[in-house]
Amino acid sequence: MSSNLDQLYRQVIMDHYKNPRNRGELDGALTFNLNNPTCGDRIKVSMEIEDGKIKEAKFEGEGCSISLASASMMTETIKGLPVEDALKLSNIFSEMMLGKEYDEGDLDLGDLEALQGVSKFPARIKCATLAWKALEKGVNQKEEE
Repeated sequence: MSSNLDQLYRQVIMDHYKNPRNRGELDGALTFNLNNPTCGDRIKVSMEIEDGKIKEAKFEGEGCSISLASASMMTETIKGLPVEDALKLSNIFSEMMLGKEYDEGDLDLGDLEALQGVSKFPARIKCATLAWKALEKGVNQKEEE
């Protein structure tokens, strides 16, 4: 990746970290927490799901810039998506974090592509995927109910 692209990606990540989108909690929504004990990151994701689509998504938490920026990007990206597509996106994101080839098909990664470079730092992958794992955990728990 060129240094200009790396710089742009760093700016996107820092923008989401310093100016998080969808920060907060949704009352009465599906809410789930995850933490990363190795670094202390904690994320709480809440979502309103209506007719199989994610109507609204918010997050709260504390952690490193990668963790919080990823949560901000995730909530922006999944709003309005069918739950099935949000889970596909989560899988694509995980593949990207592991440095594997991925095919986003007709799904738009948007700002999430800025996190591609995290794959070069294995210790930070869990930071980037924490909110996504919370999403998966919450959706899976809801489906079991």
